[in-house]
Amino acid sequence: MTRNREPVPLEVGWKQMEAGTKKLERILDDEPGVAFKSDEYMKLYTTIYDMCTQKAPHDYTSELYDRYKMVLDKYITDTVLPSLREKHGEFLLRELVLRWKNHRIMVKWLSRFFNYLDRYYIPRRSIVGLKAVGQSCFETLVYDELKATVTSIVIAMIDEDREGQIIDRTLIKNVLDTYIELGQDLTTEHQPTRPDSGSKLYSEDFQDAFRQGTVDYYSKKAQTWIVEDTCPEYMLKAEECLQKEKERVAHYLHSSTEPTLMEAAQGELLAKLIDQILKKENSGCKVLLCDEKVEDLSRMFRLFSRIKDGLPPVSKIFQEHVNKVGMSLVKQAVDAATSKKNEKKDVVSALELDYVRKIIDLHDKYMAYVLNCFQNHTLFHKALKEAFEVVCNKDVAGCTSAELFASYCDNILRKGGIEKLSDEAIEENLDKVVKLLTYISDKDLFIEFHRKKLGRRLLFDKSGNDEQERSLLSKLKQHFGGQFTSKMEGMLNDICAAKENQAKYDEYISTNPELHPSVDLSVQVLTTGYWPTYKSSDINLPSEMVKCVEGFKEFYQSFKKHRKLNWIFSLGSCHIVGKFDVKPIELILTTYQGALLLLFNEAEKLSFSEIATQLNLSEDDTARVLHSLSCGKYKILNKEPCSRTISPNDIFEFNHKFTDKMRRIKVQLPPSDEKKKVIDDVNKDRRFAIDASLVRIMKSRKIMTHQNLVAECVEQLSRMFKPDIKMIKRRIEDLITREYLERDVDAANSYRYLA
Repeated sequence: MTRNREPVPLEVGWKQMEAGTKKLERILDDEPGVAFKSDEYMKLYTTIYDMCTQKAPHDYTSELYDRYKMVLDKYITDTVLPSLREKHGEFLLRELVLRWKNHRIMVKWLSRFFNYLDRYYIPRRSIVGLKAVGQSCFETLVYDELKATVTSIVIAMIDEDREGQIIDRTLIKNVLDTYIELGQDLTTEHQPTRPDSGSKLYSEDFQDAFRQGTVDYYSKKAQTWIVEDTCPEYMLKAEECLQKEKERVAHYLHSSTEPTLMEAAQGELLAKLIDQILKKENSGCKVLLCDEKVEDLSRMFRLFSRIKDGLPPVSKIFQEHVNKVGMSLVKQAVDAATSKKNEKKDVVSALELDYVRKIIDLHDKYMAYVLNCFQNHTLFHKALKEAFEVVCNKDVAGCTSAELFASYCDNILRKGGIEKLSDEAIEENLDKVVKLLTYISDKDLFIEFHRKKLGRRLLFDKSGNDEQERSLLSKLKQHFGGQFTSKMEGMLNDICAAKENQAKYDEYISTNPELHPSVDLSVQVLTTGYWPTYKSSDINLPSEMVKCVEGFKEFYQSFKKHRKLNWIFSLGSCHIVGKFDVKPIELILTTYQGALLLLFNEAEKLSFSEIATQLNLSEDDTARVLHSLSCGKYKILNKEPCSRTISPNDIFEFNHKFTDKMRRIKVQLPPSDEKKKVIDDVNKDRRFAIDASLVRIMKSRKIMTHQNLVAECVEQLSRMFKPDIKMIKRRIEDLITREYLERDVDAANSYRYLA
């Protein structure tokens, strides 16, 4: 049934609405005992509804929409603005927060009374909704007038907070929430502004000014602190300030403020003063490194990692410091070796080993800095690497780092070395040495020195532990590739096979008594390609030794018919009993020394030339052996004339009166210069490597310019050694001569590959 009703005149209905509005204002003023009852609310809602649904000319929808805004404007003009204009400072902020809160309540109630407009009239006309109108009224009449003043008050309060004064943080948060809420777009309620996105008003009217205020504040502070404080004190204050700015964002600023706020603070505290901070006199980065101020260095990394291009200057200073300390160790080692140059070889070796230990300790120390202070950052790894590449490629007292590291490995792996380490410590030291080897340019030189020393350890049973030897080879293989360790792996395998062969030989001799020699024989059969080249000569052995050699040959040929044995007597050793007048003494000698002494069983005196002829030895080898027996620590032979040098005219006689407190002595040969041979071998291998690299490159490219060919060759080979440009040029010329390459007649300074 349709309800028949009289049209409600506009002014009559509006008087009821005004009465409701007045009551709403009293409620907002916290007047006691004033509240809307449900029937009052329904009456006002129904009145608006009726006035909007009446037929023309009594449809007052448009007029009511306009009067809705008038109500809000009048309330703001008559009540809100006067109360705000009489307040100042913090009181103004409190009043603003209160008035904005009340305004939202008023808009909420009025929107309910005028709900019909929101539901039907506004969507049909596509005009601004009631809540958006309410927000716009407050923004236009209140916010636009007060925003500059309010922003200044808020920034001043934040500066007070920075100075350590107590402020009302909740008040600031509420004020800034006003900026954000007023800046939200309410024209489309189904697409609300994300709560974490901030707002245009907050960004333009507060955030930009706040950023400038932050710049001004920290600019003054930084200029004062950089003059008054040391570098650590300055960094401590800067870090504390930045931490508090981060906390400010959490307490009362919008999250969108953090990037711009931190950028502004970091810019003034760090970026603009980076050189002054790092190079601060008596307390800058260099001093912190020298004084090992780990905590301060960690803080420095944390701070400068925040700013763009903040870490490169720190890493550069770190690199320079490590380089300086490393070069100081090199100088100390050179000075020590120079002062001890006339000392025994063992003393000099100990100094060299001490230098390697110090380099290892230095690397450990600064690697700890990289891992802990500098948080494993690649920039500092690079700085450490470049610093140690300079230090580790310096020669010390005529020894390259390659030789020193090889000697160090030999010392810790050899029985009776200077270093007395546990198995765990040996493993740890080997790891560290291999890490340092990545810095040296002549890695192939280390490999060759190590192979030479490994050979001596294995052949003379001086290796402490086969597992440790294999462990080092495994580490080297991992870093440098299998082609550089395959020979040494073969050497270890040869020694294992030699032990098996010796057991078979002993069994063979025991089952063939007619072959049993008068002396015991131990033989190690080595594969030629694996081992370093050793000096070999056709020495005339004594008959006792010849019988041993022939017996072993017969044994070996019984199961290795197609293998040829090449005897290297220069590496052999023997035990001979010397029958002296006082007492017999067992002599531990080289094969050459033993063969020479046995000549004196047939003659009392022999000349230099007679000895050389009978043994079939070169003059150099004969002189070296005779020197060890007549001019060294043990004078088993008497020499005429008596002197410290051996000459071709000397006469030698067995010293029957020789004696020693020991029952067994080892007579050492004078050390030979193995270094030169190792370097020559490496240079020869390098020539082959350069040839192979050049041919490999040209085979794939066919035609290349000289500059590009040299550059690519250097790049390919630099993993193991730094090739000399002049040597590369010589190898190119040699390859042209051998018709692997030819000069390209059509292109200047280019080469063509000849298939």
